[in-house]
Amino acid sequence: MAENLFIADNLTKEELYQTLLPQLKSLTQDESNIVANLANLAAALKHGLGFFWVGFYRVKNEELILGPFQGPVACTRIAFGKGVCGTAWKEKRTIVVPDVHQFPGHIACSSESQSEIVVPVIKDNKVAMILDVDSDQVQDFDEVDEKYLGELANYIATQLV
Repeated sequence: MAENLFIADNLTKEELYQTLLPQLKSLTQDESNIVANLANLAAALKHGLGFFWVGFYRVKNEELILGPFQGPVACTRIAFGKGVCGTAWKEKRTIVVPDVHQFPGHIACSSESQSEIVVPVIKDNKVAMILDVDSDQVQDFDEVDEKYLGELANYIATQLV
């Protein structure tokens, strides 16, 4: 696939995901380098869905290490069980945070971040990495984001990791 996204105007959020996910799979299917694939996925998600920040944290040596991302500079390392990302890693589940200021122990990498969704990428029953998406709007994520970002995380786990 060419390195262009094709997204029509005036789509619902669900239609945006339905249009974007097949393109993401096509974009990554012939590339074997995980860093290149994650970089393109982060860029495509930020561009295609207009997120404030999109990135990946990879599990290494019992901590999350910042990987490819799009947006303002970010926290480089996150401990197991700390913040939203560390909690999603510990609990092996997606966490949707409507207002990050209400999440106990939230790690504020950017003061502009207002809501967040964190999706673990699970391979062989272990969290291999975290997909972290932030919005500069409160209550910006819902079950549609959870469904489709979860599908993307499953694709990453089965095809790219």
